[in-house]
Amino acid sequence: MDWERPPERRAPQTGGPPQDFEEVLRWLAGRFKQAPGPSLRWLATIVGAALVLFIFFNSYYTVQPQQTAVIQRFGKYIGTAGAGLHFMIPFGVDTVTKVVTGKVLQREYGYRTTRPGVRSEFTTAGYESESMMLSGDLDVVNVHWTVQYMIRNPVKYMFDVKGVTATLDDISQAVMRQIVGDHYADDVLTTGRAAIAIECQKEIQHIMDTYGTGLQIVAVKLQDVNPPKPVQPAFNEVNEAKQDKARTINEAEQTYNEKIPEAVGQAKQTVARAQAYAAERVNKAEGKAQRFLDILAQYQKAPDITRSRMYLDSFGNIMGRAGHLYVVDSSEKGILPLLDLGHLGAKNGKAADLSAGK
Repeated sequence: MDWERPPERRAPQTGGPPQDFEEVLRWLAGRFKQAPGPSLRWLATIVGAALVLFIFFNSYYTVQPQQTAVIQRFGKYIGTAGAGLHFMIPFGVDTVTKVVTGKVLQREYGYRTTRPGVRSEFTTAGYESESMMLSGDLDVVNVHWTVQYMIRNPVKYMFDVKGVTATLDDISQAVMRQIVGDHYADDVLTTGRAAIAIECQKEIQHIMDTYGTGLQIVAVKLQDVNPPKPVQPAFNEVNEAKQDKARTINEAEQTYNEKIPEAVGQAKQTVARAQAYAAERVNKAEGKAQRFLDILAQYQKAPDITRSRMYLDSFGNIMGRAGHLYVVDSSEKGILPLLDLGHLGAKNGKAADLSAGK
């Protein structure tokens, strides 16, 4: 009857196909009343086939390579399954929860990425409560950071702690505020960022292991650390002054490293020359002294012979230096007309140059 149909639903057209599932049931019931025998068998066949198809399509599940399936039977945990095709008991007896365990996940604090890509876009509006914190010297800094993690134990992740992601958020913010509060603002803004990130990662991992969340903290990265906007110009000037100071120190050290080794080398060279000169003078003096002693010993043995030998050696040295030797009779009075004084002067000049070492 028309009043038995749900509201806003058209009545089935006579002779046409049924429009929905309820009309199919009514149509089957009408056929059953008209011909009880064949319709009952036909209905049983349809119901059996539908039941078989339902059981078939609900008796297996597929786990992707980056997933781990956690299996529960009547709500009780019975095991896990890796990637591939697996079978289960349908009708709600077995329930399967797929947990992503082979992929690095990420949580952002102080900002949110609005459009990922090669040049990602992000926003900080509305997240100032996460980023603003006090340093150890009571300066305000804005810290934007990310925590990368993986689900190491899917069973603990599902059953030991409720709201693991929210727990990770609370712990990350608490640990970051604590560590930033233990450092000066200059360390947080400049050279201490890497050390703070490592310390934060270790502390978060320790707390998550204590809670039994089943998470592995892969990395903590400080994306951006800045002072509040009203003091950013002054902070930039301070950084420029520090950079100038560091550059000046580096230049001075470079000059020191260039000049000092050069001076040390020159000093060593001068000392070496002085030592060589001293050794030469000492050796010459010792040689002359030893020669004198040797001559003295020979003189003591044979004074006349030694004296004559010394005279002849000295006379030979003198004669070797003389350019020309003229033996003149002492009684001769007119020697000048016999000598070519111009030729003699030239030869004497050359001899004098040779003796002077020119």
